[in-house]
Amino acid sequence: MAGHSKWAQIKRKKAVTDARRGAQFTKLIREITVAARSGGGDPAFNPRLRLAIDTAKAANMPAENIERAIKRGTGELEGVTYEEVSYEGYGPAGVALYIETLTDNPNRTVSELRYVLSRNGGSLGTSGSVAWQFERLGQIYIDASRYDEESTLEAALEAGAIDLKNEDGVYVVATAPADFHAVQQALRDRGFQLEQAEIGMVPKATVHVEGPEAVKVLKLLDALEDLDDVQKVYSNVDVDEAALAEAEA
Repeated sequence: MAGHSKWAQIKRKKAVTDARRGAQFTKLIREITVAARSGGGDPAFNPRLRLAIDTAKAANMPAENIERAIKRGTGELEGVTYEEVSYEGYGPAGVALYIETLTDNPNRTVSELRYVLSRNGGSLGTSGSVAWQFERLGQIYIDASRYDEESTLEAALEAGAIDLKNEDGVYVVATAPADFHAVQQALRDRGFQLEQAEIGMVPKATVHVEGPEAVKVLKLLDALEDLDDVQKVYSNVDVDEAALAEAEA
C-alpha cells in the first residue's frame, strides 16, 4: 500500500475549537454546493455529494445547512459559483504539498497561497511538479482497539479494499476511489463501526522530518488549512511526536 502521511493522523486528532468548527462548516458547505452542482442533488446518484453529506454529518452540521447547500448547488437558491483549482508546491525540508481549493476568485487564492508559503519557508511549484508523488485513494478509518487485525483485514479484502495498515491504533483501509462506497457499506454490513472515511491524495512514500524543520512544516500546513479557499492540504511529511508536541504548544 502507498505510504501514509502522519499529517493525516494529526488532522484527525486535533481538537476542534468553535472557530475551527465554523471554518470547517464553511468549507463543507462549499464542497456540498459544488458536488450538487456537478452531479445533481440526489446523493443516491451522486457519490461525491454522498461523501460530502456524510462528512458534514460527522462534523455535526445541522441538517438545514446541508439542505441549503444542496439547493444552492442545484440552483434552487442563489449562491456564489466556486471553481475547483489545485496547486502544487514545496514546504520546508523539501516536503511535497498538494493543495485543493474551491474559490470564487482564483487570483485572490493564488496570492494568499504565495504569501503563506513564502512566510513559512515554502513555495508554489508548477503543475505536475509534485502530483506524481501522490495517488488518489479512498481511506476508511477503524478503531483498532475494537477489532482483531486479521479478521478486519480479511473483511476489508473481501469487501474489495486494496490493503489495511495499523497506524497508531487505527486501521487505515485503502480502496480504489471507485470502490470506496461499496467497501464502506460492506464493512458496515459486517458489523464494523467506521470512525471516518475520505477520498484524497495519499503519498506514495513519506519524508521523515525532525526537530525545528518538522515544526516549521506543521505550522505551514496549519496556516494553509486556515485559508478560507483551501479545502484540503496533502503532504508527504512524516514527523515525530516531539515535533508534533512542540507545534501544538
